[in-house]
Amino acid sequence: MQTDSSSRSRLAGLALAALGVVFGDIGTSPLYALRECFDGPHAMTVTREHIFGVLSLFFWSLVMVVSIKYIVFVMRADNKGEGGILALLSLAFPEKRGAEHRTGWTPKIMVALGLFGAALLYGDGMITPAVSVLGAVEGLNVLAPNLKDWVVPISVVILTGLFLAQRAGTGAVGRVFGPVMIVWFAVLSVLGVRGILREPAVLAALNPWHAVRFFQEGGWHVFPILGSVFLVVTGGEALYADMGHFGRRPIRIAWFGMVLPALFLNYLGQGALLMIDPGAAHNPFYNLAPKWALIPLMILATGAAVIASQALISGAFSLTMQGIQLGYIPRLAIEHTSESERGQIYMPQVNLFIAVVCLALVIGFKTSSNLAAAYGIGVTMTMGIDTLLFFFASRRLWNWPWWVAALVCVPILLIESAFFGANALKIAHGGWFPLVIGLVLFTLMATWKRGRQLLWDRVRSTSIPADKFIESIERRQPARVEGTAVYMAGNSDGTPLALLHNLKHNKVLHRRIVFLTIQVDEDPRVPDDERVEIEKLPHGFWRVRARFGFFEDPNVPMVLHTCAEKGLEFKETETTFFLSRETIIPARKAGMALWREHLFAVMARNAQSATAFFRLPANRVVELGMQVEI
Repeated sequence: MQTDSSSRSRLAGLALAALGVVFGDIGTSPLYALRECFDGPHAMTVTREHIFGVLSLFFWSLVMVVSIKYIVFVMRADNKGEGGILALLSLAFPEKRGAEHRTGWTPKIMVALGLFGAALLYGDGMITPAVSVLGAVEGLNVLAPNLKDWVVPISVVILTGLFLAQRAGTGAVGRVFGPVMIVWFAVLSVLGVRGILREPAVLAALNPWHAVRFFQEGGWHVFPILGSVFLVVTGGEALYADMGHFGRRPIRIAWFGMVLPALFLNYLGQGALLMIDPGAAHNPFYNLAPKWALIPLMILATGAAVIASQALISGAFSLTMQGIQLGYIPRLAIEHTSESERGQIYMPQVNLFIAVVCLALVIGFKTSSNLAAAYGIGVTMTMGIDTLLFFFASRRLWNWPWWVAALVCVPILLIESAFFGANALKIAHGGWFPLVIGLVLFTLMATWKRGRQLLWDRVRSTSIPADKFIESIERRQPARVEGTAVYMAGNSDGTPLALLHNLKHNKVLHRRIVFLTIQVDEDPRVPDDERVEIEKLPHGFWRVRARFGFFEDPNVPMVLHTCAEKGLEFKETETTFFLSRETIIPARKAGMALWREHLFAVMARNAQSATAFFRLPANRVVELGMQVEI
């Protein structure tokens, strides 16, 4: 009984935490979604039929895209409990050492699409804080229209404070996220019920026939409105991406138990208000509240918008760390802001980049309506790529016949294609922004991945197998000095180039030499008992292989501590770490275009040093440089 009680308590705690992190983005959509349908660039005339049609589209979009696609199906495809587009990509097309899973055009195309979808998420992470905070602060337009010129400055101050606070970590702030979002969703529900009670006939919008008739009567003239309808499901992909933090069951409980009912009650309430007062279309969310509640509602909405922004910023940090571990992004500084929670990290360069772009968006677009015109196209593409990857993942993981996978994926893909087509109309009105961001980041990520592969091939071609090198040492008998030398080795079977260069120039070897190889698996985390593998070689040589998941950051001191527990001890004062630092020389060889080789060289020069990335003691590191043509 006590176990059941503690289990229920833990489940409730996880569901509460999920409310504060997972649902911030989708939870702030009521600030602007319905307004964009009746007061945006493609505004509809405020009529009873149009209100019913739009609300019906809202409801069934939430059901089909979020509830059925992500909650029911996609969240089943977890990579050791972790989710997200990169995790789904590794499930659909694994890249295991010594196995060829990504040969042929289909895997290569899907891998490229998955990478592009990940790049597009950064655009989402930049727009979401801007549009959410602007949408919340725009309550001033309803409260005191003469203060509308203060919306942008106040939004800039709030966002600046949010980005400056990232260095302190999200642990302390995160504890209040859940309760704040409970209040937010409760207020959404109360406001919605208040509107519904004034015009109960709005409940008829739940009938899907109204959505069908909306298109039958409007035809292609109403097609652009899907770009605004899609705003209700933006943030849906976060349910899958954050699954590893909370688990699928708490997320499902929070969605069906509070979030979905609160969202649609509020949308129904806003629709009822428009049926009574079509003039409220310029901001139906705030007009739904009584005048006395506007100030506390605006404060609460701003808090919810900040929470939504925090979730996207933290998501960008996590996505970047995954990209670094999987070899798509150069090494960047990663600061852990919590000793107990491994996922709480801070990345200064990423934070600064998102902050600058986000503030520029607020200043440049000025209103959430203008930003909403740029919002959606990147998310629709990412969601469509998720659906395609799920098709292949379902066949590989559960051996679904192609027609079963198609039966699930094709209807959803058709819906998302319609959303994409409607959002494509936004390209000229700002929708180009997430596409440009996605294309630039995709180019950088693909160039880094390909460049590292070319560099690896060049280095490996000049490397000597470790067993042959040790045999030559037995014959040559070079001078040996006391101490331990740890050579970082990318190839676990070869001889590190740093060792060859050290022997060539210094003519000595340490008494004990360790080849240390750090391998990043396509699994998110590696069990501690499988982390380190030790092999004793002849003549004082050792080989250590350490495995980390793509959700973990490599930590060499921790590896050495584990080695000590297994009998291979290291004394810090007697241990020296040797690294090779390659200088990239672009050359007209088969591999990449020359401009990409120059780009790769610039990225390599600006990457974080291996010393800092692997947490090596800086005063015990020797770097040996070499030039490599690619």
